[in-house]
Amino acid sequence: MAIDTPTPTATPPLDTPKLPTRDRLVLFVLCAAQFMVALDFSVLNVALPVLGADLGMSQSALQWAITAFALPSGGFLLLFGRIGDLFGRRKLFLTGLALFAAASVLATFAWDPASFLAGRALQGLGAAVIVPTGMSLLTTTFAEGPARDRALGISGTLMSLGFTIGMVAGGILTDALGWRSTMGLLAVFALIVLPLAPGLLPESRTPERPHLDVPGAITVTGGLLSLIYALTTAADHGFARADVIVTLIVGLALLAAFVIVESRTAAPLVSLPMLRRRTVAWGNVGGLVTFSMMSTVIFVLTLYLQEILRLSAWETGLVFGVQGVVSVVAGALTPRFVSRLGARRTLVYSLTGQGAFISALVFLDTGTWSVWLATAAVSVASMFHLGAIISYGLTVTSGVPDEEQGLATGLVTSTQQIGLTVGIPLLGVLATTADDLLSGTRTAMALNAAIVLTAAALVALGLRGAARR
Repeated sequence: MAIDTPTPTATPPLDTPKLPTRDRLVLFVLCAAQFMVALDFSVLNVALPVLGADLGMSQSALQWAITAFALPSGGFLLLFGRIGDLFGRRKLFLTGLALFAAASVLATFAWDPASFLAGRALQGLGAAVIVPTGMSLLTTTFAEGPARDRALGISGTLMSLGFTIGMVAGGILTDALGWRSTMGLLAVFALIVLPLAPGLLPESRTPERPHLDVPGAITVTGGLLSLIYALTTAADHGFARADVIVTLIVGLALLAAFVIVESRTAAPLVSLPMLRRRTVAWGNVGGLVTFSMMSTVIFVLTLYLQEILRLSAWETGLVFGVQGVVSVVAGALTPRFVSRLGARRTLVYSLTGQGAFISALVFLDTGTWSVWLATAAVSVASMFHLGAIISYGLTVTSGVPDEEQGLATGLVTSTQQIGLTVGIPLLGVLATTADDLLSGTRTAMALNAAIVLTAAALVALGLRGAARR
């Protein structure tokens, strides 16, 4: 499973220079926006029953509180990443922030299900603008090497923390202040970041004359929307429903049509030669696996801790709080490992570590000692997960020209969103539909670990011989 060792001359120094004050402020704005979007992905989960009772939403309709956000946030990422490349990333980023802030206010003060779901859909659309343009602003602001390694390390840490903290904060806020406070928190975040961004962020775009691949945009957006709808619906209702089957087939067909369109157009939305780069293709495979499998672990473990071990929401939050602390440490240390080993080797080692410690969760049982096993295993697995997040982003974006950074980071962030979407319906259902939750949890964890370890081996083989970084 070995891959090429970086040449000593290509290895950046371990001591990363201190960033200038303005660069630190730019990094703060961009990372705060990414953290806000990651928080939005999970902060509402615990509040759904209370929200449904307050707004009069049926149990089946509650799925749309999540789906209404997931559909546009995942479906429009590639499109807005490319629009930012062509017409200005800063301009589009600010537009996305303003939209997200307004949508969060609407969701906070929603008076019926329709107004709430409209707010959630607009939040998702704002997220689809913020994430790829924010990531491309980061990679074009910080030069490839130690500065970018450090910036992506901080960004990756905060994105992972946002998802985890969202689950904990959602329960605390809902108990203390009601479900509306979860949406209000996002509005406050957006309204803090929005006034700071215009004076700090530089404008960047491709110097070429703007041209948008409309057929490619229609097929890829339609394909991603159909695929995300099918997977999020399957998470609650299974894969046997007619709408799930139809949208899954339509999504795959549209994505196949997208590949054909891109191979025949002079100015494609996605450059197929870029997708054929080993670092782009295999880096995104690693990213898809690390996000999808870790989101499943958190989902299943939350059910296990509360339903099997009978921990309270506060006690469950403490388990994930330890995970969050370890994640912060991992985010600070990962750039040093990248400097020493290279992004590709760090990615492979991180996936291997994540899979190994997830496999320890197969031994969970009904004893109270399992709390300690769960805390230790998920925390160390999260440490390797952070390493995989940071190193896969570096692997995919390294060596990509500035004018294509929006496309590259659009691929990175699409992988993140799709990963967060597909893991739970594909593996979480094993735990929730088994004869008993404990055996289902063990089965889900075993398959999860096997997938991550297999991916580590495949990524190692796929990256062998790729350009060094």
